[in-house]
Amino acid sequence: MLTVSGLTKSYGDRTLFSDVTFRLSAGRRIALVGANGVGKTTILEMVVGLTEPDKGKVSKPDDFQIGYLPQELLEIWEGTVLAEVMKGQTQLTEIENQLRDAEKRLGEATGEEAMTVLEEYGELQTQYETLGGYQLEAEAQRTLGALGFEAKDMDRPITELSGGWQMRAALAKLLIQKPDVLVLDEPTNHLDLPSVTWLEESLAQWPGAILFVSHDRDFMDSVAERVIEVAWGEANEYVGTFSDFVIAREERLTILESQAANQAKKIAQVEKFVSRFRYKATKAKQVQSRIKALDKMEVLKAPKIEELKLKFGYPEPARSARIVVDIKDAELSYDTGVVLSDINLMVERGDKLAIVGANGSGKSTLIKAIIGDLKPSKGSIELGNNVDVAYFAQHHVDALDLTKTVEQEFRSTVLEKAGDRNLRSILGSFGFPGESAERIVGDLSGGERTRLALAEVLCNPVNLLILDEPTNHLDLPSCDVLEDALRSYPGTIVLVSHDRYLIRNVAEKLLEVKDATGYYHPELDASVLTPDKAYKATSSQPATTKKGANPNSKKGLRQQNAQERNKNQRSTNDLRKDAKKLENQVLKLETKVEELEKQLADPQTYEDNDLMKKLLAEHEKVKTESEEMYNKWEVATEKLSAADSNS
Repeated sequence: MLTVSGLTKSYGDRTLFSDVTFRLSAGRRIALVGANGVGKTTILEMVVGLTEPDKGKVSKPDDFQIGYLPQELLEIWEGTVLAEVMKGQTQLTEIENQLRDAEKRLGEATGEEAMTVLEEYGELQTQYETLGGYQLEAEAQRTLGALGFEAKDMDRPITELSGGWQMRAALAKLLIQKPDVLVLDEPTNHLDLPSVTWLEESLAQWPGAILFVSHDRDFMDSVAERVIEVAWGEANEYVGTFSDFVIAREERLTILESQAANQAKKIAQVEKFVSRFRYKATKAKQVQSRIKALDKMEVLKAPKIEELKLKFGYPEPARSARIVVDIKDAELSYDTGVVLSDINLMVERGDKLAIVGANGSGKSTLIKAIIGDLKPSKGSIELGNNVDVAYFAQHHVDALDLTKTVEQEFRSTVLEKAGDRNLRSILGSFGFPGESAERIVGDLSGGERTRLALAEVLCNPVNLLILDEPTNHLDLPSCDVLEDALRSYPGTIVLVSHDRYLIRNVAEKLLEVKDATGYYHPELDASVLTPDKAYKATSSQPATTKKGANPNSKKGLRQQNAQERNKNQRSTNDLRKDAKKLENQVLKLETKVEELEKQLADPQTYEDNDLMKKLLAEHEKVKTESEEMYNKWEVATEKLSAADSNS
């Protein structure tokens, strides 16, 4: 068990938090919530041991393992993706290195020395097998696959990956490590919807303790069984899910407000008595008694709730044509090949459309094509008449001038036609009231910079707003502001997000990108946001038609469905045969690996040096063949599953 007792941290005259106390035992899953800047990440760093508290301590057994996933990677990695992830199992990695060293010495040793090395090798191999060493690589591959990695990516140098994919690899490494406590800072920031769902299921069954920070309400509801809110310089723990916390918090605040109001009323009555009878001799004893009671009284103060609220009206954008985005038979490709094909989509004025899909499915490619950064290799993508576009993505946050104040940076991006609105009031709505607008941008947290970049985009009068993962790094109050802003936005919205809560509360239509094309849902159904249902949704219609056909006509749909059925029937028969053939080969190779491992586990094997070397070489060869065949079988089954879901 890990115990956190009385943690306190101050910066200058400002106390960030004080007397933070909680326990992390096996199976306990705690979500840490609060606004940006209250000290959530600082608490995580104290638990991990990266930051020292001014007061208090973190107590844990000496052999207690803590795994930490920060918002930004702290270490420099080398090697391939798979090799780095497997290093998470440090004990197995050490034993594997010892095995290799023993193998090398076996080739050189003779006589009595050889027998000693053989005995050492046998003991190491037993330890390795007991700890699941022979299944480690397969487990690492499965974990990476669930987080969106393809088989071809696992042998890539990890330095070639973007920051987001490196964070995914870091998460996989932690899960393989199986520490006693997982400490996660915004683990869903770089994940797509299928990966978030998989992570929810994995963490819900995690045997150890979990302490995490997240802005994703659905994720917290699925994982957390306790919530600690950091606010007003203190931390309060609530038992239950995030939804339970929201209700309990309101009840607690209502009680505190009532208690403070009753006490204030009582104090006023006492002060009135003292003031009236202070100089009356017959009441002197009673007056002194009441004065002493007031001095001893601990004045109750109800927490002052300062929630971010959207308080500005949008500048009235120009009226666009009815058809805002018109995509016909579009094919999008790079030099490496086709990413999306047969895309047909019509976005009308006032639509609020969400785009979902796995990472790498083509969502960002489609957005690039809509804003004009990528030309279709076939078909057409056109914006309607009088359409003004504002686009938000993470690179807009990175482009902020870190040397300017918040107000200077904000004013430099607001268009002249935005009018004479009170820009300081707008900044206040986005969490930069009063003197905080004079802070230097470089001193802001990641979430605060995201908030500022969003304010710059939302403040300008455009009629088409395109947002790519806008909630990354935002805290919950900021997410609420963004939701309010998007719900009241007078123009058209195209939203790429894995935040199911935001999608449910903002979007009215949905485009699902998968299998190198798009599937259009004219109405938003909550089940669509559950990947195992979404990717098989019967209500969805492929956003593709033959040239000239009307995708909404009954005849067009019948023709299209018949064509799809015939095509899928032919392809699934062949895929099923391939998958079955590969499965049989995998089973044969795995059986052979097990037979060889039994022989290698037999002490008599090591009495014959030549036999031992032969078995080791054969075991390594068959194991490699088995893993390669397993990867081929996985690819075949994924293709078959995709084909079946579309049949």
